[in-house]
Amino acid sequence: MAGHGAQEHPHGADRLCAAGDRVYSRAVRRGRVPRRDAEPVPCLLELALLHPDPDDMDWLVPTSPQEVMTRLLRGVHDEVSASQRRVGSAVEAFEFYAGLGGRTTPSAGTEGTAIRVLDGLSRIQAAMDEATQACTAEVLTVQPGGIRREAELSEGLHRALALRGRGVRMRDLYTHVARHGQGLLNYLELMGDAVEARTLDEVIDRLILFDRTVAFVPANTDRTMALELRHPALVAYLVTVFERLWRLAIPLTAPLPDTGIEGISHREQSIAALLAEGHQDAVIAERLGISVRTARAHIARLSETLGAASRTQLGVRIAQVGLDGSPRSASAPVTLPDRGFPTAR
Repeated sequence: MAGHGAQEHPHGADRLCAAGDRVYSRAVRRGRVPRRDAEPVPCLLELALLHPDPDDMDWLVPTSPQEVMTRLLRGVHDEVSASQRRVGSAVEAFEFYAGLGGRTTPSAGTEGTAIRVLDGLSRIQAAMDEATQACTAEVLTVQPGGIRREAELSEGLHRALALRGRGVRMRDLYTHVARHGQGLLNYLELMGDAVEARTLDEVIDRLILFDRTVAFVPANTDRTMALELRHPALVAYLVTVFERLWRLAIPLTAPLPDTGIEGISHREQSIAALLAEGHQDAVIAERLGISVRTARAHIARLSETLGAASRTQLGVRIAQVGLDGSPRSASAPVTLPDRGFPTAR
């Protein structure tokens, strides 16, 4: 039966077949369905959307839509996190091999332009200008680091205006913190519909892709070196990472979603998830594009809201209310303690 279902219903819970949609919707509305109704759609059992009624094995009861949604979002988050780790590993590997290349003599026939190390800001700037002039269709960028400084925006403005003049479309990914920068809002207003911007809690390191044929990534921590990548497989991989992040991101013109927990902001929800993973304050600040002082202020508010008297107790309360990203039963309400509870210091 499982094999038959995999052949006839090659999909996941995020995209049910028409027959599966009808049976699952009926089960949610009525509370259960006869087992025989689910026989034509084994995908519902394989995906754990339906399971046997312990009181009557001839009937099947549905997994709640809220639990299914939480499961899907958790899976997407894990997938994107894995992609981010692979990108980081790839950049480290590039640095290693680039260093080896400087100590050896290239052999005849080596494809020396597939990965080029740009040492110094002037070389990086010249290579970016060259790629800008050759670009004809699309630019994709990831811009970490929180609020963009006016100097950073002005530095690339001439390239952006040149691209807009040729009808090139641009898509930019920022962290949610960047929404609070007036300079970015002014830049987007100036560029008009040539640029579309979206934001995420956190993004990968800086990435710029021109026409899906050449990519630029940092090659050291202070960004005085960069890698120019033209290898089709590497560029295609980076495009895939960008597109997956883009689908998860929220348009800059749309408000951030409510956390569903009174007194907990969207940023504090992101901080809670990183605390649950065991990260220190400085790491949390860097990943979300905020200062360490701001991160600690949010952590203090989280402790007060959740009634935690210590860092350990805060971790427990984060898990109890589902802020760690783990599935939580939709039927269990989130009850926050009295605000008069002592707070962590």
